[in-house]
Amino acid sequence: MASDQVTDDYLNIDPLRDSYRESITDPAAAADSLRERHTALLVIDLQYLDAAHGFGVFADGQQPSVPIEAQEYYFDRLQRIVLPNVRRLQDAFRRHGLEVIHTRIQSLTRDGRDRGPGHKRLGLHAAPGSKEAEFLPEVAPQGDEIIINKTASGVFNATNLHYVLRNLGITSLFVTGVYTNECVSTAIRDACDLGFYTTLVEDCCATVTPELQQATITTMKDRYARVLSTVEAIQEIDRVVAA
Repeated sequence: MASDQVTDDYLNIDPLRDSYRESITDPAAAADSLRERHTALLVIDLQYLDAAHGFGVFADGQQPSVPIEAQEYYFDRLQRIVLPNVRRLQDAFRRHGLEVIHTRIQSLTRDGRDRGPGHKRLGLHAAPGSKEAEFLPEVAPQGDEIIINKTASGVFNATNLHYVLRNLGITSLFVTGVYTNECVSTAIRDACDLGFYTTLVEDCCATVTPELQQATITTMKDRYARVLSTVEAIQEIDRVVAA
């Protein structure tokens, strides 16, 4: 069939969806991982550097600046949807004794000389002990929860997270945080390639435009992760872990 003769029905069909769901994103082993408590919640970069008015990339005069319209969309989504839902999901994991793991952008040194090349070029820096390195209080770590510091977009590439997860016996991840199209999607792709069963909780993540948000969800779904809402995720956790 010529490209100009492709029907609308064909354009709306994903011919590989079922095979990916069966083998990668939604196999029975993913439910087993949750039932056996080998599932962790990964909360990515919900910190002052990139998720708070007036700090880090959203500080007055910061270059390159994020347009006001993008900031308004981003912070509205964070405050109304993402942060409350992340906290609800954290509480569900904690209630069942499941691991909650937090990542943040933070250098090893005060001057940031150890940062990845990309973060240096972008001017992204959260020094140890700085306000930018602090987690947002609504979703901050509690007790002995694990914190992974990173200086690049990809937490698996830039840290020992894979080693830590294997030591914990984790085989499945629920992923949340910011930005959906950057650090979140990179973590999901890498986790999938490393053999973890991954779930993206779509109303627990945010980026700076609705187009980027939706495009990332569409790309991740039925290739690298299954996609659930917070309500669906909590219902599944309560049902499977308690079984």
